Amino acid sequence: MKEPLRPVAHVDLPRYMGDWYVIANIPYFAEKDCVDSIESYALRTDGTIDNWFRCRKKSFDAPLKQKATAKVTVEDTTSNAVWSVKFFKIISVKYVILDLDPNYQWVLVGHPSRRYGWIMARSKTLDEATYQRILRDAASQGYDPGLFTKVPQSATAATSSASAATPAAPAGH
Repeated sequence: MKEPLRPVAHVDLPRYMGDWYVIANIPYFAEKDCVDSIESYALRTDGTIDNWFRCRKKSFDAPLKQKATAKVTVEDTTSNAVWSVKFFKIISVKYVILDLDPNYQWVLVGHPSRRYGWIMARSKTLDEATYQRILRDAASQGYDPGLFTKVPQSATAATSSASAATPAAPAGH
């Protein structure tokens, strides 16, 4: 039996909101063939979070399309690092923030099963030393770092803070 994941001590939710480029993930069906992947978060007045995912399919020339929307509930309000992400109002997935840059420039997110994981950043690139450090952190949490696959990101979009270009949350959330 694997030890429980160890979330970060604290997440400042307003700072976490905005766009995060998916630098690498453990591939699974919902993100198959995605490039230019972006996870976005918006804090709601009731304390829940709107979450939506956009990507291009197979090509940087394909249109950027919204692939999923979800409503997030923070389960551990002491740390704000353990979330329940609900898709289609019936599918609930645990989201654990395992490591977070003090300046909120990159994050490692996991799932208790360790079958899902994401390395995300505020910019489309992450230097190799930082990427390797995050993979070591993932390994210390019981992940096989070899399962993470880099997600291609085009160089044409802005590479500064993505949160400045965050679109409004999807309607109906």
